[in-house]
Amino acid sequence: MNAAPAPAETGDTLNLLGLDRKAMAAFCVEHGEKSFRASQLLQWIHQRGVGDFGEMTNLSKVLRARLEESCEIRPPEIVHEQISSDGTCKWVLQTDAQNRVETVFIPEEGRGTLCVSSQVGCALECSFCSTARQGFNRNLSTAEIIGQLWVAQRELGIGAVTNVVLMGMGEPLLNFN
Repeated sequence: MNAAPAPAETGDTLNLLGLDRKAMAAFCVEHGEKSFRASQLLQWIHQRGVGDFGEMTNLSKVLRARLEESCEIRPPEIVHEQISSDGTCKWVLQTDAQNRVETVFIPEEGRGTLCVSSQVGCALECSFCSTARQGFNRNLSTAEIIGQLWVAQRELGIGAVTNVVLMGMGEPLLNFN
């Protein structure tokens, strides 16, 4: 499989969507902050859906200014949206590398399932799958995968997505790490 590398962060900024709790804590400590700031940042980003550091009011103004200078919260961009009569939403999202992937939200009584993509294209060439006809380009980064959930939560509201499955474009086990 000839995978293109995932795109680098934009300039010198770090997309915080790509950091898990451990990496966020390490990032905070490396920048002179207490490790508990990681929990605060993750709550703002993932539980409240806030993408503007200025709105993160339990962080000091100094920290917010530093985050503004060196970090960002950058989800993929919606380039097309299709909503069916049953409420199913399909988004075509564009990554920083100008690749397009699909994300689908399926509402059901009592739950909402989000199907996210793990790769741009797919290398398995399954005869029944339209993604296979595109060929394989590259694995999506953590920020690009989490960014799909972030887009859905911003579009649908926090709490609408109760279940996430890796059943969009690509074979998830080929992007395990």
